[in-house]
Amino acid sequence: MPEADLLLLFVRPLNKANIRYIIGGGVAAIFYGEPRLTLDVDFVVLLDDRDIRLMPDIFPAADFYVPPLESIHEEVRRESRGQFNVIHMATGFKADFYPTTVADELNAWGFRFKREISFDGETVTLAPPEYVIVRKLEYFREGGSEKHLRDIRSMLAISKEQIDNAQLQKWIQRLALESEWQKISPA
Repeated sequence: MPEADLLLLFVRPLNKANIRYIIGGGVAAIFYGEPRLTLDVDFVVLLDDRDIRLMPDIFPAADFYVPPLESIHEEVRRESRGQFNVIHMATGFKADFYPTTVADELNAWGFRFKREISFDGETVTLAPPEYVIVRKLEYFREGGSEKHLRDIRSMLAISKEQIDNAQLQKWIQRLALESEWQKISPA
């Protein structure tokens, strides 16, 4: 888990600017599971033109690397898999931003069932645990990294009462992730 200050370097400006996001990836897995090291935070974001124009203001150039606005616009326009990074210069801590639309059904579901928690005095918006598990199964299918399976096992052990198993199974079937899921739960 990154130190609270590192995570909040990105969360506070997003909250202040009312930019809609959910945190997924390793940071969300840590909140629902066990601590582990991660060097970045993944934000799934719903960005409009106003939000894009605000990026250099909420992440000032004196402290952050923000890609050119044209690049962000290009990533937001991608039909799928758009992505850009914002980097805190003093620490090297990185935020990966994954623009989405409500047309992406899993992301839309994730936003609808987001979890807001208080963390070090700030509201942090997490993707629901089922979403994190499904995305980690997809990442495992794509890259084979065992860290995703470890994260899922940890989440299932620690946060099982928070997980809607019917929803989880629905998304696993819908995205044809049964084979990957079997590596977690052979039953």
